Amino acid sequence: MRIFIDIGHPAHVHYFKNFIRLMRMNGHSFFITSRDKEMAQLLLNSEGIDYVNRGKGSDHALGKIIYMFKADMFILKHAIKFKPDIFIGFASFYTAQVSSILRKPSIVIDDTENGTLQQLFYRPFANTILSPETFSKDFGSKHIKFSSYLELAYLHPNYFKPDSNILNDLGVLEGEKFTICRFVSWKANHDYGHSGLSIESKIRAVKEYSKFGKVFITSECALPEELKEFQIKIAPHKIHHALYFASLLYGESATMASEAAVLGTPAIYIDNEGRGYTDEQESKYKLVYNFNESVTQQQKSIDLGIDILSIENSNNIYHKRRDNILSDKINFTKYLMWLVEGYPKSAKLLMINNDHQFNFRSNKNA
Repeated sequence: MRIFIDIGHPAHVHYFKNFIRLMRMNGHSFFITSRDKEMAQLLLNSEGIDYVNRGKGSDHALGKIIYMFKADMFILKHAIKFKPDIFIGFASFYTAQVSSILRKPSIVIDDTENGTLQQLFYRPFANTILSPETFSKDFGSKHIKFSSYLELAYLHPNYFKPDSNILNDLGVLEGEKFTICRFVSWKANHDYGHSGLSIESKIRAVKEYSKFGKVFITSECALPEELKEFQIKIAPHKIHHALYFASLLYGESATMASEAAVLGTPAIYIDNEGRGYTDEQESKYKLVYNFNESVTQQQKSIDLGIDILSIENSNNIYHKRRDNILSDKINFTKYLMWLVEGYPKSAKLLMINNDHQFNFRSNKNA
């Protein structure tokens, strides 16, 4: 099978890297395009995944529309040469639209309810839409929901083994508490109208959490002078090892909050709209704590972080809660492999039986 994948964000590299590796072992071939966004291409290089650069895109509304046509033409040109059997992408209207032009099937994966603009442009063209069960929207007969989180595509124990050498890189002793703060740029399509944490809240959080141990910041946006010394200095592909050993994740990234949860690290997530999966990770597993962007909520979120860091041996508590996630959720990479290799019959089985897994759990590796 010839598979065309588009990468639009660093997280997408992680979503697909094990899928690409294992499917290649099964004899399938890939063509990958990637937006030049943040660390996406650096991660692709570190994983040894070949790709074609489709440019930076735009952070402005009009520029995004213009870029959509440019990206469509770029992907179409390469797809005509590659002759894919199927297109796959995360909320990628580019691959969905081009697949429609070439009359080839497309699978679009999405877990972000407020990504309304992307959904507007991919829904008419995608053949199958995949989302976690926690996804609150319903896109009709082409929409399949699965019992997992996308972060388990790469942080499932089958693929991820935490490396304690990261502690040396961070200058942290084994058992020593430390916090990771994640700040975003708020320039994505689904971020319009959001401002996130104030500078004052960021500074207060770092100041308070520093009383319990080191604080490391990973940020999409420029940091004020007061916080620059806290910027994390490790290779991007090592961040999940750091996250596993961290005592707390604090910030504005839903993906990183969910990553923390499936690694057994408590996460505080600030966003006005939230996500279905982080809601479940709070209500069912007590691993993520959701707050909105109001001044009052920002202060409460910082205070909760202080409470979490004050608990002795808190890592053991949260790692046990992670075990509940692993027992409840399927291996998403294995699920996607099963779906794609059997497509379109596999998708029809899921739809006809109204069963998100359709006996998938009978696979001992699932």
